[in-house]
Amino acid sequence: MIEARRLHILRAVADHRTVTAAAAALYLTPSAVSQQLAALEQETGHRLVDRSARGARLTPAGEILLGHANAVLAQLERAEAELAAYGSGEAGTVTVAAFATGIGLVVAPAIAALAGTSPGIRVRVRDAEGDESLLMVLDRQVDVAVAVEYRGAPAEDDDRLTRVPLYAEPFDVVLPPGHALGGGERVVLADLAKDAWIGQSAGNPCHDVTVLACEYAGFAPLFEHVSDDFRAVVALAAAGAGVALVPRSALRGMDLRDVGIRPVEGVVPTRRVFAAVRRGAEDHPLIRPVLAALRTEAAPSAGTGTL
Repeated sequence: MIEARRLHILRAVADHRTVTAAAAALYLTPSAVSQQLAALEQETGHRLVDRSARGARLTPAGEILLGHANAVLAQLERAEAELAAYGSGEAGTVTVAAFATGIGLVVAPAIAALAGTSPGIRVRVRDAEGDESLLMVLDRQVDVAVAVEYRGAPAEDDDRLTRVPLYAEPFDVVLPPGHALGGGERVVLADLAKDAWIGQSAGNPCHDVTVLACEYAGFAPLFEHVSDDFRAVVALAAAGAGVALVPRSALRGMDLRDVGIRPVEGVVPTRRVFAAVRRGAEDHPLIRPVLAALRTEAAPSAGTGTL
């Protein structure tokens, strides 16, 4: 009989694409992961993983088993949720991974709201970028991810995850002092094609938003400076180092006197934010109130507009 924990290991290898990375995510040694994969291959009678210097890839048989693994693991999550509900599930800890702006905008207010509506639920928060938090959910490092859409993100119909839309927010243009476009009400991105740009590191979802928006406007941005800290981005713009696109909520509370902040004319680059849990866990009596609180607190997100 196939063991569920070995299915979880197979999925981690498929997600992380190397045995070493999967082992780190699961807090196991690479040799332990290799042993479990070998046992799984013996149980199934098929070679499931091909390994090379470039990483690990599932074989066709491995892909078949992975599809069933996702369904089995989701059903086990549902079983845990129902058992927790049977046992009342009124008290416990839920761990949420979210990016910094999301923590300030929705996670922290949700924690405050839960203190009044569900005082038995304790929420732990881990700071993680949107492209990291989804894997943390799948690896069972956290229970809930507050994540953003990015190139390569799991699709909405991914059978490993249940997604709850939270909010969508536009990116605004940050202009250095004295910029020629600073006098207008809005900025056409194509007019910034020759400017130096300040962006986020490759892999950061906001980097993808900036690159795709500029590509849509007909040019590739020239990134002279890179920082994942939006305060640093604004400081660089204030020093005349370049222009940038920054999510509107990230600009709150900053000293913006030395920069120009303008909305984008035409197709507006947007960050779409959602909460995600492992498929089947959405009805867990501890997780369900947390998702509801996140959705409630996201609804009025300061003019960003909800999904």
